[in-house]
Amino acid sequence: MDYTRQTRFSDPGRHVGRLGALPGDVAGIGTAVRNLVVHYRASGLDFPPGRLAEIDSRWVEIMLGALPPGSPLDEPRPADQRIVGCCRDFTLLTVAALRHRGVPARSRVGFAGYLAGGFHVDHVVTEYHDGDRWIATDTQLDPAAGFPVDVADVPLGPGGLRTAAQCWLAFRRGEIDPEGYGVGPGVPIRGPLMIRKYVLTELAHRYGDETLLWDFWGSDAALIGDLGGRTLDEAWDDLPSWDSGDVTLIDEIAAGLVAADSGDTSAERRLAALYATDPRVRVGDTVTCHSPRGLRYDVDLRHPSTA
Repeated sequence: MDYTRQTRFSDPGRHVGRLGALPGDVAGIGTAVRNLVVHYRASGLDFPPGRLAEIDSRWVEIMLGALPPGSPLDEPRPADQRIVGCCRDFTLLTVAALRHRGVPARSRVGFAGYLAGGFHVDHVVTEYHDGDRWIATDTQLDPAAGFPVDVADVPLGPGGLRTAAQCWLAFRRGEIDPEGYGVGPGVPIRGPLMIRKYVLTELAHRYGDETLLWDFWGSDAALIGDLGGRTLDEAWDDLPSWDSGDVTLIDEIAAGLVAADSGDTSAERRLAALYATDPRVRVGDTVTCHSPRGLRYDVDLRHPSTA
């Protein structure tokens, strides 16, 4: 895959000129992105329903359209005037800005061990290629804030961001307690079923479908089914077991992702072919959004629109 090309999610559309005016270096882009997005949970701010809907904006073009027209994207703005989003949105804006400059960039999905002591929080970071190697950078976080890792060069593994594939394989080998992997301490959405879902999300992001973390499609959508009007939080403990359905498919994908990260080009080709042809894993024209704002609805990805 050509990671210098925009995808249907990262394409800034009519805002390409504003995106191009951002700084040209990774650190500068990160500073600008932190001025554009405020985390819907981690910020501690309360947002009215109309603002909270921004977490489902999904497309970079829609996200940038929520900002005042004509204002430079790096113009300082208070937190409550930024786009309401999450780690995926900080990352996708970074990826879009890097791709605009011809830098290969992609989003990486997994669980961070540096955000909450003793717990691995679901997280998305940017990975870009500097000409020699892939480097993971967490542009949601200020490098000066004193995190236990270098957020400008996050290790993809223990102590940094463990990819969803790494977590799944470690769980299957009995090496980790999956209950320590999820949305956050005290939140029911965690454990093997969540790691399983994120393996498919990691695969989709790798091949240019940078969905929201709460989008479901293919085998995942079929697995959780109709929640009977309940939110995902409310229904989580009643969902099917993690080993329902074709678990060998998840094993195969996770092993392929880890192998591809190690430089196995044949594993990369197999994964790309699987993603291109298998409706169980490929993001099609629609997804079902189980939004943290308590709504469940289907989204037609062929027609970007506001949340």
